[in-house]
Amino acid sequence: MAPILEARDIRKSFGLLEVLKGVTVTASKGEVISLIGSSGSGKSTLLRCINMLEIPDSGSVALDGEEIRMAGKPPHRHPADEAQLRRIRSKLGMVFQSFNLWSHLSVIDNVMEAPIKVQKRDPEEVREQALELLDKVGIREKADSYASQLSGGQQQRAAIARALCINPEVMLFDEPTSALDPELEVEVLRVIRLLAEEGRTMVLVTHDMKFARDVAHRTIFLHNGMIEEEGTSDEVFGATRSERLKQFLSAGAPE
Repeated sequence: MAPILEARDIRKSFGLLEVLKGVTVTASKGEVISLIGSSGSGKSTLLRCINMLEIPDSGSVALDGEEIRMAGKPPHRHPADEAQLRRIRSKLGMVFQSFNLWSHLSVIDNVMEAPIKVQKRDPEEVREQALELLDKVGIREKADSYASQLSGGQQQRAAIARALCINPEVMLFDEPTSALDPELEVEVLRVIRLLAEEGRTMVLVTHDMKFARDVAHRTIFLHNGMIEEEGTSDEVFGATRSERLKQFLSAGAPE
């Protein structure tokens, strides 16, 4: 079966700093992939390149077999077709470290914004779906509250509902619990685990090694902008081959 998501030979530099040095990640439908590695290894940059929030210097990104067309050369490389990019982006749900909710909108209006304004869907149908999603993530009673009235864990769950409301084919999570206290982290991890059990396709950047091992089908360890080790999560955590990964796991990352 062909992968639903393909990011091939992604390279990205910021000035003289080469952050990604030819990284390939693919995901099949229903597969959960965790990206792990130390700070600066390129995990978040890779995720942002998949969504074209950062433009890769070279390499390709495809969803459902459709490759995002690119034009120009670095530093002026860019998507060649903005309409195509918007359409493909609408199939990618992104959840950031910082919740990125609109402070002037209620929770439910945050969730409904993209489906109505970008996807041009019927507001009543979107509202019904938004309430169902807020119920799924456990904060339906906060639908009419503003982001500032929510805890960090509630804000991140609202951000997950917002990403789900566009009906994405792939969910991208960039350290979704790194800004949260431990007790709030549990709330968010419970929701992500539920999505995995539902068969959602997900690529998850995480610092939580236990969660990565428990939830991800495959784990990829990035080091210095390259894939140092990858395999099933049982292989990566239980039969580690790379000395660098052994050092990383023993340096404080929980088993």
